Amino acid sequence: MEPTQKTIASHPSWVIRSDSVELAVTQLGGHSAPVTFYRRDKKPIRPYYVSPWANEGLKIDDPVLVPLRGDFFCMPFGAPSTYRGRSHVCHGESATKKWTLREAERRGPVTSLTLEMKTTNVPGRVTKTLQLVDGHNVIYKRHVLEGYSLRTSLGHHATLAMPETPGSVHLATSRMRLMQTAPTPVGDPRIGHYQSLAIARRFRDLSRVPLIWNEPKTGDCSALPQREGFTDLLGMFNAKTAGPAWATATFADERFLWFSLKDAAVLPATLLWISNRGRHSLPWLGRNRCLGIEDVCGYFAEGLADSARANPISKMGIPTCVKLSPRKPTAVNYIQGVVKVPRGFTKVHTVSFSSGQATFTAVGGQKATIDVCHEFLTGGELHP
Repeated sequence: MEPTQKTIASHPSWVIRSDSVELAVTQLGGHSAPVTFYRRDKKPIRPYYVSPWANEGLKIDDPVLVPLRGDFFCMPFGAPSTYRGRSHVCHGESATKKWTLREAERRGPVTSLTLEMKTTNVPGRVTKTLQLVDGHNVIYKRHVLEGYSLRTSLGHHATLAMPETPGSVHLATSRMRLMQTAPTPVGDPRIGHYQSLAIARRFRDLSRVPLIWNEPKTGDCSALPQREGFTDLLGMFNAKTAGPAWATATFADERFLWFSLKDAAVLPATLLWISNRGRHSLPWLGRNRCLGIEDVCGYFAEGLADSARANPISKMGIPTCVKLSPRKPTAVNYIQGVVKVPRGFTKVHTVSFSSGQATFTAVGGQKATIDVCHEFLTGGELHP
């Protein structure tokens, strides 16, 4: 089977399809978007963000911003950093260099696309496998890291498009051990970057996050968009859980929710990058409205050096980097998907798992159930 090759928003991409989902992934950086869920319905759902500058031919210094869209795998995760004599760009080669097609195949109800990258800054190989299952409005993602001898931050950077209506997207996560705003400034007003959240402040409720000013003292980060003109970052670190850890964003007006599922032992943090027209330098130009829900192992978005060294989070026993060995491959399994929800469904209260299914229950009691092989997180295999 050969995947469709198509140039989308100026970037050559591979496209695969199931009966429910169409998925495009850029050859440069491996960014997954656009993705169409419920693709045969009268109202298909396309939740991922594609940067508005993709077709503008701008000179962009930060390579991860060139293809910026959808979800992408970062290694190392975080800001540009120099560690042990090696300099790393923002989010690493896996999010900024070209991938090579290894194979695409269909076996029964499962369609797979496998890509490969041999990294050069730190020699090794990353194998990316994206899988779709007929009847599932879900993407199954697996990255296998081989040949590396290093400690690194890593993770996924899902980027969702945000609507205009304030407070119409409701966020929820599984139980967190710790929540804190970014430890260093996210924006530099000297170049037109502005933030609203206070620096290095812990909080207990996503609806009451400390702000940089005195009145009001807190702001709501659980129902977005809010505070137009600012771009912010906060980190949440998972409590131990027996099943999959989860994050959800309910688009109440469009009546769907986006979700991610992960093994919190592998990806113990969820970062929120809340971009609401708060950056005015190139290529942002005050027009960027999106939400990053970033499931990672790292010290916020501070980069490899701060993640690999002892830091306030790692001193609490929460991993902020992964040790890779050339003797044993490391696999990162991850799930993203969409489910339609009934009228009145807003913030998710609980998620329950049964064999091959997940049920999302809202604070108002409404329920939405989706077919998903959540067991994939532990073994990386699909048995639909």
